[in-house]
Parts: sequence; structure tokens; C-alpha cells
Amino acid sequence: MTETFDIAIVGAGITGCAIARQLARYDLSICVVEAANDIALGASKANGGLVHAGYDPAPGTVKAQVNARGCELYGTWSRELGFLFCRTGSMVLGFNDEDRAHLEKLRQNGLANGVPELSIVGPDRIHELEPRASADATCALWCPSTGFVDPFEVAIAALENAAANGVTFMRSAPVEAIEVAGSDDGATRFTLATPAGDVRCRYLINAAGNGAADISHMAGAEEFQMVWRQGNIVVLDKEPRTLMPLYPVPTPVSKGVIVTGTVHGNTVITATAAVREPGDTQTYASDVNALLTGARKLVPDLDTRRVVRAFAGGRPVIQGTNDFFIGQSAVVPGLFQAAGIQSPGVASAPAIAERMEQVLRNAGVTLRERADWDPIRLAPDDFDRAPLARKEELIESDPAWGQIVCRCETVPEAEIVTAIRRRPGAVSVEGVKRRCRAGMGRCQSGFCQSRVVAILARELDCDPSEVLLEDAGSWLVEGPLKGVR
Repeated sequence: MTETFDIAIVGAGITGCAIARQLARYDLSICVVEAANDIALGASKANGGLVHAGYDPAPGTVKAQVNARGCELYGTWSRELGFLFCRTGSMVLGFNDEDRAHLEKLRQNGLANGVPELSIVGPDRIHELEPRASADATCALWCPSTGFVDPFEVAIAALENAAANGVTFMRSAPVEAIEVAGSDDGATRFTLATPAGDVRCRYLINAAGNGAADISHMAGAEEFQMVWRQGNIVVLDKEPRTLMPLYPVPTPVSKGVIVTGTVHGNTVITATAAVREPGDTQTYASDVNALLTGARKLVPDLDTRRVVRAFAGGRPVIQGTNDFFIGQSAVVPGLFQAAGIQSPGVASAPAIAERMEQVLRNAGVTLRERADWDPIRLAPDDFDRAPLARKEELIESDPAWGQIVCRCETVPEAEIVTAIRRRPGAVSVEGVKRRCRAGMGRCQSGFCQSRVVAILARELDCDPSEVLLEDAGSWLVEGPLKGVR
């Protein structure tokens, strides 16, 4: 079966979903084609969620052009899409005169990139801004515009809004081949072969993350290679007060070990940077120890015994460059690249979407705004954060709101059901986890996983042995009916 669209976007990470949401306002048929069975299962899942302000990229780079703008747009995007965003500000801590000189370079970078209100502060101001910052810090770059999000929540919210405005989401559809052919009207047309069916489109946007080089190659476009720059990340249990993001002076290849709060009150230590084999998502003891050591330099009283989870992912780095590749292919007309979106990809996502819209306009793509475009996505009820009156109202409307499944994060059955039934909804245990945090807490699914499996089986009308932890093949329940209906 073949479906035809004006635009196909390959990749449902934060970049692809942001682009889909940006373009959904126009009179175009759009399909997001995702290899995995859910949104944000690649680099968008495995990162710390920092919305970097934009003082780090070298002026003149594509990163520099989209980072500060993306950070600025997060206020609007969070209000329209209903995801959590905390703009706390951040500090890069320095410990000597050499560090101070580097902080001044970062400040000058930031000014050139359009980052507002940057200043270098001394010890008194450091501890006024973040009392838990190291007392050994002699200076810091204070940046009020930095913040943090859950990156997968941003991607889910963007694609939910895009879907509500008519965008199609095709999951479990890895692109196996791309046929490129001219049409009678002179426009290039693409046919994407996937196990879920073929997709034809007039324009193709490559936002495939670590798979971007493969998509470009299959389309006969630019040849480049991806480097798997792996990062280990550690999550600590919730704190009474959320920490401001604290950075060390960066290295040439990394922002270094960063300590930051999260929108849900945890502390995250992020991230190491080591070139490893593509697809390696193992955590390494040496990397975790480096994270804990680096974190204690920034926050000496951090109780690193409170680790609840360690995980790893790979940044989509293009070999030979440390920059983003955003633009129309110089080789294949009608193909548009959004590749090499490593850090600060999360921070830049709204601006990357804006930039891709402009690239399409410059290429002659007609963009007529729809009269029925709705930029608002109403977020689902978060029972744990809801006021008491709203909790009572929800339970009165449906007793399942009073049936707590995840005790760590206070997630009731009705909230899980909502996560499954939304469009596009969860189809796995981890998909539920990313949407409503069931299993995200201190016990990491130790108590609630079996109940989540049962709810998924009921809602998806399948046997529990068919319910997946994450992607294809990750069954949780052994049994003779596994994989059979």
C-alpha cells in the first residue's frame, strides 16, 4: 500500500517533530516516518534536556544562528504546547584566572550570538544565585536565559499538535530504500520503501538523527558519515529544591560534566563524550565515575549515593564538522537536510523548525497558511501536580483517577489510559513512562510495571505477552502466546 504526501519527514525525534509542528500550519499533506515504534527514541530520549542559551557555539556557525533563537522561542512553545519548561538561568563556574579568561571569551561569543544579559560575577553573587555551588569558585558566567525541559515531552507535544492539525505519523517504518524520480511537472518525487508501506512525497526532509547519513545516501544526495559520540548520564532522586544548571569551563569537544535540575525535581549529571561503536547505549563505570567526580567539583554537597538511573545515548555528529547541516540538498532537488543535530539540538529545535520553513520558502515551496490552524495543544492532566480541587474533580468524573498505579510519581490508572489513547499514543511500557512518568521514580518500575503491562494489554487489545518494554522484540512476559494473536 502506497500513500502520497506533499512532504515526508524522516525521523520523529525532537527535530523532526518540531519541523512537523511548524509546517502543520500550512496547506500541505505531511507524514512523519519513524523507524521505531514511538516518538523520541533516539538522541532526543538520551540527553539531559538542557535549553542552552547560545554562548557556546562559535559565531557564524549554523549552531550559533539557531541556538539563541531556539532558547528564546521556548517560552512561547511551552505555553502553546503545554509542556513543562523552567527558565532558571545558569552559571559556568571558574576556579582561577585562566578560567576567568575563558569565561570572558564565552561572554563575547554569547554577545555575538545574540544571547541577552550575560555577565561575569564573583563569589558573593554566585552563592546568592545558587547557594550549593562550590565555595571554591572564584568567578562565573551568569546567563539568565538558560533553562531545561524533558526533551521527549517536547517532541511528543509537538507531534501531538501536528497530528491534531492533520499530520500523519507512521511508526515502526524504517526506510529501507528511496527511489527518486522526476515528475511530469518537473518536480522531484520520492518513494520511501518501509515495512509499514511505501510513502510517496514531493519533498523529503531528512531529520533522521544518527541515521541521517543513511537517508542521504539512499536518496543519492550528500555523502557524509556519522560519528557516535556517546554520552553517559546519571539521574539522582528528587531534591527539596531544584538546582540551577551549573557548567564547568568547556573543552573543545564538550560542554563538560554539567549538574542540573529537571522539570520534575530530579538532579541530572550530564554528560560524558566518548567516540564509541554506533548504537552503543551501554553505561560504563569509568564514565559514571567521571560524572560523579565532575559533579562534586561543581556541587560538593551533592549526595551521589542517590542515583536512581544511569543511561547513555549517542549524539548525531557529522564526521569532520562540529556544526549542524540544515538546508536544501545541493545534489538532489526537493531533499532538505536537518542533519548533525547534536548539542545544542534540544535548545535549537524551535529555531531549526523556523529555519527549515524558510529554506522551503527559498526553494520555491508554496506555503499557504490554513484557516483552521490551531497552535494550541492542551496537555493531559498531571495528577501528581494537580491542585486538590482538580484531583477531586477528576476522581468524581472517573474512579480510575483514584486508582494509583505508580506510587513514586503518583500516577493513577486513568492517566495511563489517557497516555495510551492520545494521538499518537503510547504502545509500550516506556512509551507510557515518557508520557506520564509511571515508572520514572525512585523504584524505577519495581512496583508498577506489571500493572502498566496489564493496562496496555487491555487498551491495545492484545495478550500481556505481546506488550513491549520499548521497541520491537522487547517483550516482558514469557508465554506460549508471545507474538501470536
